[in-house]
Amino acid sequence: MAGANSPTIARERACQTRGVSGRLQRDRDEEGRARNARPRDGLGRPLPYGAAGVERAPEGVERTPEATVTEAQELLDDGKPFHAHEVFEDAWKSGPDAERGLWRGLAQLAVGLTHAARGNFTGAASLLTRGAESIEPFTSEAPHGIDIAGLCEWATTLASGMPARTEPPDASTIAPRLRP
Repeated sequence: MAGANSPTIARERACQTRGVSGRLQRDRDEEGRARNARPRDGLGRPLPYGAAGVERAPEGVERTPEATVTEAQELLDDGKPFHAHEVFEDAWKSGPDAERGLWRGLAQLAVGLTHAARGNFTGAASLLTRGAESIEPFTSEAPHGIDIAGLCEWATTLASGMPARTEPPDASTIAPRLRP
């Protein structure tokens, strides 16, 4: 692990600004909200400033449910479950109250997949289980054509296999199908 005086940390700090107090200031978006501007890899891990990362899904975008599911599926298929979680999180925050549990649960499934691909098998099993429990009440409705029963089965099976894993899987090879 890099120490506080390592060249990597020094370069990262050089890319940040200092305020009147002399303390490092947080990265901010156009609206002044704190947002880490460091590039990220496909699993959402921060990379050093100046490194080539993957394009991040924009936050705070209001999409139709159709667009949400389509974009999230593309990200899952590309092995970017962290970014799919951001898309689901936007729907969770901007969608109707009656569907918040659905979108939150789908975001949890994507984060569970992210943890699996990062090698955090305990966290993966926990979030996959929690996500399946969150979306299970929507099984009879199959809102927006989402295969709730299939996702619950996928998540339960994947979660139960986490303790036996020794190597992180490629997220794209175990990504679920959101629709049948």
